[in-house]
Amino acid sequence: MFLHVKEAKYLRDYVIWLRFNDGAEGEIDLERELEGEVFTPLQDQQVFRRFRVDPVLETIVWDNGADFAPEFLYENMKILA
Repeated sequence: MFLHVKEAKYLRDYVIWLRFNDGAEGEIDLERELEGEVFTPLQDQQVFRRFRVDPVLETIVWDNGADFAPEFLYENMKILA
């Protein structure tokens, strides 16, 4: 099964709540992942908060071109019961 982010909401700091196409949902803290040319601008929380779920890529993206693979997000999120 291919994983796709269906919904995402900003929670706090660098934490995002995610729901996937298989029904799994949870939180992921991306603070430690914001390094490198495309991710460094996201260290500004005002910029970080402006993500969206791209309907084509089916993952979270930012206007500067940053995105995370759905598989990475899924494997690293804390699943909620």
